[in-house]
Amino acid sequence: MGQIYDALDARLQGWIAAQPMFFVATAPSGSDGHINLSPKGDMATFRVLDPTTVAYVDLTASGIETVAHLRDNGRIVVMFCAFAGPPRILRLHGRGRFVAPGNPGFGDLLAGFAPSPGIVATLRGIVVVAVTRIADSCGFVVPTMELVGDRDQLYRNAEQKRIKQGAGWQADYQRAKNATSIDGLPGLDIAPDASAGHQGAS
Repeated sequence: MGQIYDALDARLQGWIAAQPMFFVATAPSGSDGHINLSPKGDMATFRVLDPTTVAYVDLTASGIETVAHLRDNGRIVVMFCAFAGPPRILRLHGRGRFVAPGNPGFGDLLAGFAPSPGIVATLRGIVVVAVTRIADSCGFVVPTMELVGDRDQLYRNAEQKRIKQGAGWQADYQRAKNATSIDGLPGLDIAPDASAGHQGAS
């Protein structure tokens, strides 16, 4: 093993689709700042758009490191590894961009995912990666594990917030949690809350 590929052919795409999760790593420019590594579940959020382009739906969470780093320098690597069957690690290095709702092309990108209500309720945007290097390695020390199931806490938590806080809960949350990275880099552009004293629905 240890092969470099020119493109994501049908065999590689089929292998990716069979994996239960993936990982995303980014870093800010310069020698300082925090490298970020994020695990991503729910493979319905990932798509191969063409042999050298992939995308995933970025869901609302407490951090904004990946988006901030992409805005800073665009560098990204997406990694898959086999937890069952023959061992393999596959890394997709490339240049990423964040496409926010309302940006040109966002609607067409989202339609390609056939998103579930849970994904729609929690999405922040879509990360599109122009893949420049595709390489696999052995993965001989990655443990074999049995998938019990996907967690749905993120989607249930979002629904609870919507019920308690109203439709504006996500913008409020992103405004509080996603404006900057832990290193102070710009994250999401969220308009200020124009409703002074807004408490949302009870």
